[in-house]
Amino acid sequence: MGKTIYIFSAGELKRKENTVVFEGEDGRKFLPVETTDELMIFGEVSLNKRFLEFCTVSHVPLHFFNHHGYYQGSYSPREFLNSGATILAQAACYLDHEKRVDIARRIVCGAMENMAVVLNYYRRRGNESLVSMLSNIESYKGKLDKSDSVAEIMGLEGNGREAYYSAFDHITGGGPFAFDVRSRRPPQNRMNALISFLNSMCYVTALSQIYRTHLDPRIGFLHETNFRRFSLNLDVAEIFKPILVDRIIFSLINKKVIQAKHFEDGPSGGIYLQESGRKIVVSAWEERLQQTIDHPRLKRKVSYRGLMRMEVHKLEKHILGDQTYEPHISGW
Repeated sequence: MGKTIYIFSAGELKRKENTVVFEGEDGRKFLPVETTDELMIFGEVSLNKRFLEFCTVSHVPLHFFNHHGYYQGSYSPREFLNSGATILAQAACYLDHEKRVDIARRIVCGAMENMAVVLNYYRRRGNESLVSMLSNIESYKGKLDKSDSVAEIMGLEGNGREAYYSAFDHITGGGPFAFDVRSRRPPQNRMNALISFLNSMCYVTALSQIYRTHLDPRIGFLHETNFRRFSLNLDVAEIFKPILVDRIIFSLINKKVIQAKHFEDGPSGGIYLQESGRKIVVSAWEERLQQTIDHPRLKRKVSYRGLMRMEVHKLEKHILGDQTYEPHISGW
């Protein structure tokens, strides 16, 4: 895998001598296209049609974020991996009630398993206050087998996540990062700002991995396929949010890497990460994606970014009838 390039500065992206060049306040920087997987653009950046054509030929997607750091949209050279047969099979699975419910159930089961993995890590280190939250998550997970609709599965997922979120203050100590309740648009406190920002990063990373398969990100199974741009990446992200997003949040807070000074009030209400805070969080995110684990089946090391891509490939094989999908469960 190549590198993910994050651009926070204002400037211009150009094609020059068959490579990518970024010209900003700090001068000109060459970004070799051969080693670039994708561009994550947070700053005010201009580009032209010639540059986009070069990204298309080089298979380099661009993802754009607003001034608060939230995802706005993507430019992706998608066509080179299109497969009509796979997309038809994916749509058929979505339209088949039993098949869709089965996939949605497996995704939520994996998400809840990973929530429990995270809480058990802290429980084993003496935090016995987490026992009741773990019991609640297990109870909701046990009801998944009897659920016969996606709406019911989503309801159980919401209940499980609520129990899971109630454990956050027990792990971080609350204080300036007290959780209170989940608030999104806009986030009403620092913890919610962290969750929303990192969830957005997780969704975009999942989207990037889907673009490298034959699946269509617009057709999900747990999340409704309707007027939203994408839904399959939201499905995949559910499995990884506990072991990527939440673990990063706990680490940054407990090690005092992220602090109250890294946040600001939004002009229309809400609390957001300042640019300095976004850079800290993005750095931790990329570091975690590059971290490797010993894969029990492959008998080799695999990065978390690689695990996410493997997850999408497993879904693709399930949809095509090649193998039964089993979600990734972290061993921590």
